[in-house]
Amino acid sequence: MDVEQFRKAGYQAIDRICDYYYSLQNKLVVARVQLGYLKALVPSTPPESGEDFQIIADDYQRLIVPGLTHWQHPSFFAYFPTSCTFEGILGDLYSSSVSNPGFNWACSPACSELEVVVMDWAAKLLGLAPKFMNDSGVGGGVIQSTASECAMLAIVAARASHQRIYPDTKLEEFIIYITSQTHSLGIKAGMVLWLSVRILEVKAEDNYSLRGDTLRSALEQDKKASKKPLILIATVGTTSSGAIDNLHEIKGVVEDHPYLRVHVDAAWGGVAFSCPEFQKLGYLDEINEFADSFCTSFHKWGLVNLDATALWVRDRKYLTEALNTTPPYLRTKQGDADTTIDYRNWHFAVGRRFRSSKLWFVLRSFGVQGFQQHIRKSIRLNNLFVDLVKQSDIIKIVTPPSLSLTVFRLEPPSQQWQDLQSLNALNTMLFGRISARDDIYLTQTILSGKVCIRFVVGAERTKESHIRRAFDTILKEAVLALEEWKRPSAYSVL
Repeated sequence: MDVEQFRKAGYQAIDRICDYYYSLQNKLVVARVQLGYLKALVPSTPPESGEDFQIIADDYQRLIVPGLTHWQHPSFFAYFPTSCTFEGILGDLYSSSVSNPGFNWACSPACSELEVVVMDWAAKLLGLAPKFMNDSGVGGGVIQSTASECAMLAIVAARASHQRIYPDTKLEEFIIYITSQTHSLGIKAGMVLWLSVRILEVKAEDNYSLRGDTLRSALEQDKKASKKPLILIATVGTTSSGAIDNLHEIKGVVEDHPYLRVHVDAAWGGVAFSCPEFQKLGYLDEINEFADSFCTSFHKWGLVNLDATALWVRDRKYLTEALNTTPPYLRTKQGDADTTIDYRNWHFAVGRRFRSSKLWFVLRSFGVQGFQQHIRKSIRLNNLFVDLVKQSDIIKIVTPPSLSLTVFRLEPPSQQWQDLQSLNALNTMLFGRISARDDIYLTQTILSGKVCIRFVVGAERTKESHIRRAFDTILKEAVLALEEWKRPSAYSVL
């Protein structure tokens, strides 16, 4: 493909992307294809000679688009909607056109320098303390792929820091602390790094937040057992329930156990710090005071296309000393003089994508006010959903709503539904009915043994009409689930 052919194909691609978004609201949310559908539609081997690009582009529309679940659909209320803005798409396009690996300053100065700038912009947007900014010369920020990678990096950095001070510590002595609400990234990190993970139970009466006494008790037990508490993965906005760990109480515990590192995973909820009214709710002051690292994923609720997770560390050497490898072929005079940030030492890989361009495009295009407007709109729409649920006599909220997330379940008022097993079977039936639809998408969770359903708002194109339609759909399916249950062939309670 030459330049002019690319120009023509590019125009067509933009037109088709625009057509996709014009029609998005009218599409089904969930892909309704059978497992393995694509294999039957494409050749089993790559073509021997190049094909006409128009045929390839048409096949994308014909074969791939029908197999997409539309995460940006205004009726997508599952997981956490992935952001996809036109500004981010264009930022990705520009960065892909140069395809620079950005592993050190010299290989492409703009890649490193823009990331330094936008990470400080993002820190200021969220209200992080100056010590977390690249301009401090001590801490700093870097764009990673996902929150899971950030947690892994934080654990590796904590382990390296501890072993530099106590080189005789054995791997099996280290303990990672998470809660029963922490994302699966905590368990996975322990599996990959061969470290023990202690899961701390959190209670419904605490809104599934980790309390200081629970952490303190676990630390003291493990110390008596000659274990080495390594790091706590605290969460601001868990995936399951939206729980926010009590960082005020945790701060007091850490003061008494200064060897314990703390990484705050705010993958979903952290972008809400852009609005001052939500900073206290997420314990921003405490994060600024004592957290060793903090991450939030702009590609979830923050208007930036996947992938774009921001990680900040209080002390950059805490991270880079665990990851720094500089063979002769990667040395530069700037790096040797320590006058620049070489981002390859801030994550596991050497090469890295030029992600900062899309964050730059989005922050400039939306501005602080536009970004805040998006966050506030999502929370306002979730509050509307909460109000609708409260008007129902059969659908109940399970735990207090968190930002733009609500967890609910079907709980008819009749005495016959006081049995947990029957209620769980009923809610499993309800979720099955909702999941069978292709015009709405929700996910489930289990809280204190209760089968629940999650409803989260975050797609940029979601409006009040979509919330009302979603609630009407849920209520309709709830009524049908109750009617189905009364039939002789309904679920049997095991």
